[in-house]
Amino acid sequence: MEYTINKLAQLAGISTRTLRYYDELGLLKPSRISTNGYRIYGGTEIARLQQILFYREMEVPLEEIRKILDSTDYDDTASLEMHLKALMEKQARLERLIMTVEKTIAAAKGEGTMTDKERFEGFKEKLIQNNEEEYGREVRQKYGDETVDASNNKLMGLTQEQYDRMQNLSLQLNEALREAMKEADPAGERAQEACRLHKEWLCCSWPSYSKEAHLGLADMYVEDERFRKYYEDIATGGAEFLRDALRIFCR
Repeated sequence: MEYTINKLAQLAGISTRTLRYYDELGLLKPSRISTNGYRIYGGTEIARLQQILFYREMEVPLEEIRKILDSTDYDDTASLEMHLKALMEKQARLERLIMTVEKTIAAAKGEGTMTDKERFEGFKEKLIQNNEEEYGREVRQKYGDETVDASNNKLMGLTQEQYDRMQNLSLQLNEALREAMKEADPAGERAQEACRLHKEWLCCSWPSYSKEAHLGLADMYVEDERFRKYYEDIATGGAEFLRDALRIFCR
């Protein structure tokens, strides 16, 4: 079945302007142009649009989506399976959060009880959800689903004391990084203390540690704008400084 641009926009719940923009980017070309100048889309384009919208739901940039869909080794079925897994994981996290909120409300109304452990689980679940939504795609691409899932499981298994220690280490690390940057020496004592704290903080949730993975994360801090911003907010040039110090630390 074929659709005009207006019909396809209505079917997909997006605007015709979006479809025209996808055409301009080379992301979604119509199958043909009708004699009266209308863009016409067929089954192949509809399937591709579905994949585009799946990736957009996962906040993948448009240019990266185009590269993925146009790659020679792209597998439509494998991509759908990946989308399904990601959506099911997100659904499970949301269901656990909803349950935690419902229990909290019931406890506040005196209609039930809630243990401290149950309250705490909600915070950890929320942290994992935020991390997945903000950085999950990049981290999973770099380290793989198995490693990230193991890290999330370790984080969920932390006791209250261990979780508090992890939070405290994060604060210590940020302060140590600020002080180290005043000396402007990545090899200096304060910079290397910041690296030690960074490693200790990582090991609270990482299932295993390696220098290669540590250095890979340091590079990501510089290359990814969101990671870079986090450390730039601590101190100007913080991402590059921490990366340089970690290169020395891991050597």
